[in-house]
Amino acid sequence: MTVKKKLLAVALGVTCCLSLAGCGGDSGKQEGGTADKSVARVVETTDVATQGEKKDWKIAVVVKDSSNGWFARMDEGVKQYAADTGINAYQKGPAATDAAQQVQVIQDVINQGINALCVVPVDPAACDPVLQEARDKGIVVITHEGSTCKNSDYDLEAFNNAGYGAFIMDKLQEAMGGKGVYTTMVAHLTNASQNEWANGAVAQQMAKYPDLKLLDNPKRVESENNSEKAYQVAKEVIKSHPEVNGFVGTSSMDTPGIARAINELGLKGKVFVVGTGMPNECRTLIKDGSLSYITLWDPAEAGYAMCVLARQILEGKTPQAGMDLGLKSYNNLQVSPDNPHLFMGAGWIAINKDNVDNYNF
Repeated sequence: MTVKKKLLAVALGVTCCLSLAGCGGDSGKQEGGTADKSVARVVETTDVATQGEKKDWKIAVVVKDSSNGWFARMDEGVKQYAADTGINAYQKGPAATDAAQQVQVIQDVINQGINALCVVPVDPAACDPVLQEARDKGIVVITHEGSTCKNSDYDLEAFNNAGYGAFIMDKLQEAMGGKGVYTTMVAHLTNASQNEWANGAVAQQMAKYPDLKLLDNPKRVESENNSEKAYQVAKEVIKSHPEVNGFVGTSSMDTPGIARAINELGLKGKVFVVGTGMPNECRTLIKDGSLSYITLWDPAEAGYAMCVLARQILEGKTPQAGMDLGLKSYNNLQVSPDNPHLFMGAGWIAINKDNVDNYNF
C-alpha cells in the first residue's frame, strides 16, 4: 500500500469515536443520497470507488476499539465514503479492546438491519459465531486484519502480512546496526494479522540477518493494545534481559509504549524499536531519538476500501485478482495462493525523523 504524502498531510476533520452506547448510522449521508461536501476528504479516490446502481445500502464497520487513534482515522475514511456515495455507512466499536464487548457491538449492528458488516476483529475465533449469524441473515461480511476468520465472505488486507513483517525487520536491523538481540510484541496472541507480521519479521531475520537473534524467552509479549501496558512490559523485558537491544512492535499502541520505556531508561541509541504507529502520536518520540521508525498503512483508506468492496458484493460483483477498488493502495488486488477469499492491496511506508513532518494524522 503506497500512501501519498499529500493525502496524509490533510488534517483530520471531526473525529468521532463511537462507543458501544452510541446509536444510529446516518453519518455523512444527505437527504436524497447526495454527497456531503462538508466532510473532510482524507482519501484520494477515482470514480471506480463510487460506482454502483443503488444507494439504499446500510454498511456498518465495527473496529477493535473506538478510543484508539488508529480507528479514529479509519472512521474518517468511512465518513468520507458515506459522504462521497450517499450510502449509509458508519463505524462503531467497543470502548476498549475487548473481544466480548466487540461481539456485543456486532450483535447490536446486526439488529439494526444492515446489509453489510465490515469487521476488524479483536479475536477472530471469538467473532466467528456472530459473523456466521450475520451471514445466515443475508448480511455480507468483510473482515480486515482477520485472515483467520472462518465466517467472513472476504478478508481485505492492506498488503501481504508476511511481507509487511519483513519490511519491519529490514528497518529494525538497520537501526540496530545489524547486530543484537530482539523480541516481538503484539496486542494479543490471538490477533491474527499482528502475529503474522511478527512471524514475517522473524522469518526475515532468520533468512537475511544471521547476526541478529530472537530472544529465547519471551519470544513474544502482549501489550493488550494499550500503550501504558506496552511501556510496562518493555521495561520489564529490558530489565530482565539487558542483552535485548531491539523490539518489533505490531500494534499502533506497542511502538510508542516501547519507545517511552527506552527513553525513561536512558537507552536512546542503545535499544531500538520499529513497528506500526501513528505519526501524530509518535512525532515527539521519533524526533527525540526514542523511536527509530514507524511503519504503517493508512487506516482511512482501509475503512473506505472495505465499504467499496462490500457495496460491490451487494450489487452482485465477485472479487477477483486485479480488481480495482478506486484507491491507489487497492487498485490491483492480489489473491492469496492459500485462501481464495483473502485479497490484498500493495505497499507500506516507513517514517523516521527525516520525513515525519510530512504526515499529519
